[in-house]
Amino acid sequence: MAATALGSVAASSASSTTRFLSSATRATLPFSSRSSSLSSFKFLRSAPLISHLFLNQGRPSSCVSSRRFNAASHPKCLASDPEQLKSAREDIKELLKTTFCHPILVRLGWHDAGTYNKNIEEWPQRGGANGSLRFDVELGHGANAGLVNALKLIEPIKKKYSNVTYADLFQLASATAIEEAGGPKIPMKYGRVDVVGPEQCPEEGRLPDAGPPSPAAHLREVFYRMGLNDREIVALSGAHTLGRSRPERSGWGKPETKYTKNGPGAPGGQSWTVQWLKFDNSYFKDIKERRDEELLVLPTDAALFEDPSFKVYAEKYVEDQEAFFKDYAEAHAKLSNLGAKFDPPEGIVIDDASSKPAGEKFDAAKYSYGKRELSDSMKQKIRAEYESFGGSPDKPLPTNYFLNIILVIAVLAILTSLLGN
Repeated sequence: MAATALGSVAASSASSTTRFLSSATRATLPFSSRSSSLSSFKFLRSAPLISHLFLNQGRPSSCVSSRRFNAASHPKCLASDPEQLKSAREDIKELLKTTFCHPILVRLGWHDAGTYNKNIEEWPQRGGANGSLRFDVELGHGANAGLVNALKLIEPIKKKYSNVTYADLFQLASATAIEEAGGPKIPMKYGRVDVVGPEQCPEEGRLPDAGPPSPAAHLREVFYRMGLNDREIVALSGAHTLGRSRPERSGWGKPETKYTKNGPGAPGGQSWTVQWLKFDNSYFKDIKERRDEELLVLPTDAALFEDPSFKVYAEKYVEDQEAFFKDYAEAHAKLSNLGAKFDPPEGIVIDDASSKPAGEKFDAAKYSYGKRELSDSMKQKIRAEYESFGGSPDKPLPTNYFLNIILVIAVLAILTSLLGN
C-alpha cells in the first residue's frame, strides 16, 4: 500500500454478474501514479482505470460526474449510529461477494485518508479521513481517477444507512474488503465527522506516484508527511497483493496476462500476484523473486527490496506472513484515522468482542455437582436457566439458585411418582 501499495481497481463480477461488471478494472495501490479506472458496472465502462491504491496517477479522470454524491443529498451526520454501521458492514460483505470490488474499496478508504498532513493542525485543512473524496473537486484529482465507480457501488448503502457518515463508510468498506479477501482483522474505530462542502477539500498533489525518479525518497516524502514510518510504508505496500492494472487507462502493466485473461469480470490487465483477489504475503515473495514476467513490478514496488531500510521489513514479510498481517492491520488502522475528527472523541467500536465489557467466563461446572464434565448442550441449558433468573457471566447470582432448582425438581419428581402410583 505504500505509495503503490494497493492495486485497487474495482473488481469485476463473477459469471452471474459479469454483464453488470464487464468493465470492472483493477487498480493497484490506493496511492497510485496514474489511476486506472475501475468499472464495476456496464454503465461505468467509460471510466478510466485506476492503477494504484495510493499512487498519484497523473492524468485527471475523464469520468468524474458524481454530483449526486455531494453532501447536499444527505442530512449532515456528525456521529455515525453503531447499529447502522454494523448493518452497513454486512451489506458491504454482500456487495463484495457479487462484484469482487475489494481493490477499489480499499483504495477508496486510502485516498480519503491519505491526504493528511501532520504539519497542519486545523481540521479539515489538515486533510485525512473526513469524507471529502465524495466531492467532484477532489474526485477530479489525477490520483483519484475512477474512484467515482467506488462511490456508485456504495452509494446505495449510504442512502440505506443515512446515519453513517461518508468518512466512516469509506473506511468501513476499506477494512471490510481487506478482511473479506482473507486479510487480518483491522482494529477499527468509527465516529468520523464529515466535511460539509467542496471548499473543505484538500489541494491536489498529496497522494504518491508509482514511478517517480527516486522511488524510495518519494515514498518517504509522502508517507512521512502523513506521520507513517518505514515499517508502515512497507506493510501497507503489501496490499498490492490485491488488484490489477490496465495500461490503456493507467499507463502501467500489460493489456492481458495468463492470470487476468479470464477475469473475474472483464478480462485483461496485469496483476502483482497470481491470486489477485486474495490477501496474503505473496506480493513480497513475487516482488523479491521477479521470476514471473506475467506479474507487475512498479518502481515503487522494486524499491522495497532495493532500499536498505525498506528491505529489512520486506524480507521479514517474505518469511513471516503472521508478522506481515500484524503490522499491516496496525498500519491500516492508523492510516484510517489520519486527520479524522471523531464524535464521540474516543470513537465508536462496533465489534462485539471489543464493544462489550469482558465479564467473568461462564463455567457451568461451578453450578452443578460432581466431577464429570458437562456436555456443551447441558452447559447451554444451564446458562440459559442461570440468566433467566437474573444471573450473568459478570454478575453472579447472590445465592445458589441451581441447587434450589435441582432440589425442587427432585421433590416434584418424587411427588409425581407417588401420586401416579
